[in-house]
Amino acid sequence: LLVLVCLTGCAGQAPLPPKAVTLNQAGVEALEQGDLTVAEARFALALEYHPRFVDALVNLGLVELQRGNFAQARRWLDEAVEINRHIAQPHHGLGLLEERRGKWARAAEHYREALRVDPGFVPARANLARLYFEGSRMDDAREQFLRLVQVAPEDPHGWAGLADCLYRLGRDEQAEQVVAEAVLLLGNDIPVLRIHHARVLLRQGDPASARDLLASVTTAPGPAGREAWAWMGMTYLVEGHRAEAARCAEQALSFERNHPLATYVLSMSLAEAGDPDAEAWLARARQLAPGNSVISEALGRTKR
Repeated sequence: LLVLVCLTGCAGQAPLPPKAVTLNQAGVEALEQGDLTVAEARFALALEYHPRFVDALVNLGLVELQRGNFAQARRWLDEAVEINRHIAQPHHGLGLLEERRGKWARAAEHYREALRVDPGFVPARANLARLYFEGSRMDDAREQFLRLVQVAPEDPHGWAGLADCLYRLGRDEQAEQVVAEAVLLLGNDIPVLRIHHARVLLRQGDPASARDLLASVTTAPGPAGREAWAWMGMTYLVEGHRAEAARCAEQALSFERNHPLATYVLSMSLAEAGDPDAEAWLARARQLAPGNSVISEALGRTKR
């Protein structure tokens, strides 16, 4: 989560010149539009009005981070921390930097530092939870997602992350309760919640209703669309419709080559059809999901 800082000031600073605040906000708007050059100019000019403007320093760090200039990004962010280490944004920015450098443990520590400063700083909480989840630290991830839905109940990704953790921990009924609570609170139109609701319906033995929910999400941009295609494939797979399952899985894989669920659906579809390519796809699926006994058993059958 790349969060631009558009606050009007930081604790302990002298009052900010209104022009500095206006320029910083204008820089945020330029950065959101992807215009790094204009954004940099506006943040730099804001600093001319107030050289210790922490928000502008952090935002300059984010500009350089997007450019891939990690050394300069660190200089801006370190300067922001030196001026005022008692706000969360510079620590969060350093966490983003370490993630881009592949230093997950350092990133997590910066996110934790941001939360020590401000426990309600949502981006740091979300990124820390995600890092724990990706590192298979499910209990830690569950705890962070649980806190996230307390401080930001309007964020559907917190609910989705909490449900995913509970599924991975084998607490399926609790996961379904979380999804039901999220849908009741936020509605069923948000793509990530529609996908989770469809998963619940699929587990309850209603693949047709699950497909109805997923159909509108397959056109969504980004991860939601490919996730919907993969789960659409699963609804066909459980009904034994191998060709339709494979078609949906291939659609998901066209967006993300190593999508674990789509790879599983395609490999199982091929295996059940006796396709000669099944063994290679099953091996790939097992690599992506090494603990899945269903894949291992299917792979064993192809080698007999």
